[in-house]
Amino acid sequence: MKRYGHLALVCLIALASGLSALHAQACTRVVYLGPEGRILTARSMDWKTDIGTNLWVLPRGVARNGQAGETSLAWEATYGSVVATAYDIASSDGVNEAGLMANLLWLPESEYPTLDGETPALAISLWAQFMLDNFATVSEAVTYVREQPFLVITDKMPGEERLAALHLSLSDALGDSAIMEYVGGELIIHHSPDYQVMTNQPTFERQLVLAEYWDEIGGTTMLPGTNRPADRFVRAISISMPFRRLKMPNWRWPVCSA
Repeated sequence: MKRYGHLALVCLIALASGLSALHAQACTRVVYLGPEGRILTARSMDWKTDIGTNLWVLPRGVARNGQAGETSLAWEATYGSVVATAYDIASSDGVNEAGLMANLLWLPESEYPTLDGETPALAISLWAQFMLDNFATVSEAVTYVREQPFLVITDKMPGEERLAALHLSLSDALGDSAIMEYVGGELIIHHSPDYQVMTNQPTFERQLVLAEYWDEIGGTTMLPGTNRPADRFVRAISISMPFRRLKMPNWRWPVCSA
C-alpha cells in the first residue's frame, strides 16, 4: 500500500480542501502522468452542503452485497482500500492496495436503468467500492463490466427528493483511465490513458468535442473563464498539457464506448 500512498494522499487532500466550496456541481478530476512512473490522481469535491466525509481503511476479505434487492451482486473484497465517504453511506473516492483509484462526480444528465428481476444489480452508493474491492487495474474493471454486465441502481440523495446522478472515473498505477456513465439508461464506457481530465458535465463524449473545438482556438489565445463545468474542463486540459507523459499532437481523442 505504501507504494501508492501518494495517490490516496493527493485525492484526499483535494477532497478535504473542496468541502468548503459554496457551489455545487463544480468538481474536477485530473490525473498526472509524471516521470519515472509517478502517477497522481486528484479531485475537488465542491458541494454546497457538508456531506459528512469520513476516511475509512477497509480490509480485504470482507463479504459485501450490492444492496439492490433480490438480484444484488455479492462479492468478497480481494483488495483493501482507503476511502472517503459521503454521508457515511457511500464511498465517493478511494484507492486500493493495487493502486486503482475511483472517483464519483455529479452528472445531471445521468439516467439509470431499473431493476428487471434478472440482471445482477448494484446500489449506486457501492459503485466505486465494488471497483476498489475487485480490480487492480482499469483494464480489469472495464473488461469485467463489458463481459459481465450489471445494473447500477440510483436512489434519493440523503435529505433530498432528487435522485443521485453520478458518473465514475477510474485510474490506476499504470496511468490508464476510464469514465463510466449512464446515458439514456445505458452504460457508456470511455477507456484510454489519454482521458486524464473530467468534470461534472456535460457527458464525457461532449467533453471530448469541447476539447477538439478549443484545440483549434489554442489555449494561448484565450480560455473560457466561468465556473461552469465545461469551462473548467477546458482550462484543466490546457493547464495539464505541459505535464502530460503521453506525447499527443493535439486534443483530438477517440471516443471508446460500449
